[in-house]
Amino acid sequence: MEREMALEIVRVTEVAALASAPWMGRGDKNSADEAATLAMRAMFDSVSINGTVVIGEGEMDEAPMLYIGEKVGNTDSPEVDVAVDPLEGTAIVAKGLNNALSVIAVADKGNLLHAPDMYMEKLAVGPALVGKLSIEDPVDVTLHKASKALGKNMADITVMILDRDRHESIIKTLRKVGVRIKFISDGDVAGAMAPAFPEAGIDLYLGSGGAPEGVLAAAALSCLGGELQGRLMPANAAEFERCQAMGIENPYQILTMQDMIGTDDVIFAATGVTPGEILGGVRYLADDRAETHSIVMRAKTKTIRYIKSLHYLPNKEVLHKVRKIQATGQPEDRRVAAVESVVSSKKQPVEAKPTS
Repeated sequence: MEREMALEIVRVTEVAALASAPWMGRGDKNSADEAATLAMRAMFDSVSINGTVVIGEGEMDEAPMLYIGEKVGNTDSPEVDVAVDPLEGTAIVAKGLNNALSVIAVADKGNLLHAPDMYMEKLAVGPALVGKLSIEDPVDVTLHKASKALGKNMADITVMILDRDRHESIIKTLRKVGVRIKFISDGDVAGAMAPAFPEAGIDLYLGSGGAPEGVLAAAALSCLGGELQGRLMPANAAEFERCQAMGIENPYQILTMQDMIGTDDVIFAATGVTPGEILGGVRYLADDRAETHSIVMRAKTKTIRYIKSLHYLPNKEVLHKVRKIQATGQPEDRRVAAVESVVSSKKQPVEAKPTS
């Protein structure tokens, strides 16, 4: 993959974040997600890739755009796999809470795991713990190994976990062992990334969350020098069979970084929608301007770029299109308008890029 792709990808996450940010605290997670998806899909038409969505908003019959298998980009090459979460943390935005992101990962074709939409058990760590822990160990054993490897007392270890009833047993063990616990309400990708950022103060991320989010987090951690181990959790025979249909012969196998993102290059980009430990959120300024905070990383070089951008909103044509579509009264009408917008954009000739 060409390095210039990284900056093209972050432009896509920026516009998705800008589109969803006005919905912060308004109690409407569906409209927030819709805005991010509409904007991200429209912006992809300006990106010089031949991409196939392998992780997206759902199957073709479930999502009008950014569905699994959809083609994105405006060129015949390079061929790449694309994983997207236009708004990672829809409930976060609806409630006006922290750590909502717009996220994209891109890898050479055939490298990203086609993760089914189900739970995945996860263990995520930063560089200091890579190769030193196993998701197969009991939680208390994992914590003792982490304490020894980090040279920290158990009471100084901080574990991040989603605040869910299904984690009751894990939480009891964490409290019994005596570690500090940082609960999050949503935001599985940001949570799994946190151990790789020293300023976040998180040593491990444990528990189960969405499998697609696990692949996105693995892409981020590959750029950051961290590690994510996963194991799918099919809830019934139908989900088990779906895993196999997607090419995962043994759904209960331990998924390594190589299983999830391959061994080639990966580019990861995220823009904050609401403030968090890693990125600031969209901030509205005077004179019709807005500020975004993004991170864009590449696994091959381990380069990490933080980008603060100032946007003049009247010139953001994509945002105007999103608002026009969302002004349509009924969700089904908006769905039709969104599809027509995508079809129309694909028929437009792509302008040549300036060489300077």
